[in-house]
Amino acid sequence: MSRDPSKLLYAETHEWVDLTTDADQSIATIGISAFAIEQLNDLVYMDLPEVGKVLTAGEEFGEVESVKAVSPLYSPISGEVVEVHSELPDQLEELNNDPLNFGWIIKVKFDGDAGRDKLMDHATYEKQCGEAG
Repeated sequence: MSRDPSKLLYAETHEWVDLTTDADQSIATIGISAFAIEQLNDLVYMDLPEVGKVLTAGEEFGEVESVKAVSPLYSPISGEVVEVHSELPDQLEELNNDPLNFGWIIKVKFDGDAGRDKLMDHATYEKQCGEAG
């Protein structure tokens, strides 16, 4: 399945969120945007949280390091980490090639709003990136 960027939500800190509900569970798949990857350039390291960690929207959950800088990763949504993309830190070059599909970082189980009201739609996010560039 290929993710459509126009159907995702985005945090000001450049994380994307794909919200799904199945089997009475709401899951947020979280990654970082192509814009963020382009800004970081040459990724060399990624630190990921453990399954079971409870996150609050806006809280740092890991970091990504490039040859230029170390950048924190922030959870755009509150909930419990239920899956971590453990292959990703060893294949960071694939994150450059496919940030929306292979490049997911964590999956978070959430209830209710969980911080969604602070997220942007694709058009608003693109506008923010245009202003930043």
